[in-house]
Amino acid sequence: MTIPRVPDRTARTVLLTRGVRAFVDGIAFVVLPAHLHSLGFSGLRIGVIVAASLLGSAVVTLATGAVAHRHDPRTLLRAASVVMAVTGIAFGLSTAFVPLLVIAVITTMNPTAGDVSAFLPLEQTVLSASVPDAGRTALFARYNLVGSLVGSLGALCAGIPVWLSRAAGHAEQTGRQAAFVAYGLAGFVVLAAYSRLPRAPRRVGPPVRQALSAASRRTVLRLSALFSLDSLGGGFATQAIFAVWVFGRFGMSMESLGSVFFAAGILSAVSSLVSVRIAGRIGLVRTMVFTHIPASILLVLVAVSPNVWVAMTLFVLRGLLSQMDVPVRTSYVMAVVAPEERAAAASITNVPRSLASALPPVLAGWMLDQSRYGWPLIICAACKITYDLLLLAMFKDVKPPEEQ
Repeated sequence: MTIPRVPDRTARTVLLTRGVRAFVDGIAFVVLPAHLHSLGFSGLRIGVIVAASLLGSAVVTLATGAVAHRHDPRTLLRAASVVMAVTGIAFGLSTAFVPLLVIAVITTMNPTAGDVSAFLPLEQTVLSASVPDAGRTALFARYNLVGSLVGSLGALCAGIPVWLSRAAGHAEQTGRQAAFVAYGLAGFVVLAAYSRLPRAPRRVGPPVRQALSAASRRTVLRLSALFSLDSLGGGFATQAIFAVWVFGRFGMSMESLGSVFFAAGILSAVSSLVSVRIAGRIGLVRTMVFTHIPASILLVLVAVSPNVWVAMTLFVLRGLLSQMDVPVRTSYVMAVVAPEERAAAASITNVPRSLASALPPVLAGWMLDQSRYGWPLIICAACKITYDLLLLAMFKDVKPPEEQ
């Protein structure tokens, strides 16, 4: 298996910032539900905070896509970095429900393993401009590899602040709050890295009056509708909601669950590279569908598992398949629009990952208050399988340039 080469300094800088953000995101999606659970919040309240975070990210990401074609991506990335820094520090200093809810709406805290922030459409646009069509999928595989691998390492390290806090004679809650402050400090690291990006060349010719052409808009909106269904299902089983289910169903510790997320993340990282080879043989759309459906079936088996060992083993195995579609999907979206439309397309198709998944955590949290059975996981799988079948039916004949 060959790891795709990173073509230039701009791409290397973006991969570096993706790694930094993934590491603290990995810590956050393990610590966040444990932190809220320790504050005595019900499953419903935890779901509301998760939903608020996803909804806020969706609004910011959509706004970013709407203005990205008129601004230097470096400027917008630096602004998002400042928001990230404020996010972590504010979360670390707050313990009451209402302040945490407000912070969740206006900041970049990530309650799931995937990237659902305003950084995403901007970074995808920068990466797409750095390679030809033939190298695009491989570069996005590298991007996803960094996110999955480093994010899983962050999940494994999520218990370290708590352990250090106990060793120093402080309450565990102090360690969890310190983890959020570390998230904020990481915002300053990515701010410095983004400042090293070259300025975008000045546009020559008439000003751009619309983000998407009429032809691209139809394709992007159809993809966005399908991704909304996928995200709707994903909202029932975000990492934060999954953690709440595991804590309630099996009584698993935060440190042990972090190890499970680490193992699943390692397999997800490896699968990103495998997906490039599969896509080269059967195409981008078929790769998305034929790897995603088995992952959803495994999630159903997790929900009905008789004990924690079976459930966690199946969950880790699911990691080998569940993220294979991510670099392929990103590459496909970038391929079916013109280069100047990529920021808008990335924003519009990524927003559903936050917007459509914003309300399900509330319902999932309520379900987990009523029962420890894995109904949210089963609903998630059903929505995702439906999405896969519709995607195959609607886009199997819409080929990217490298497949024509």
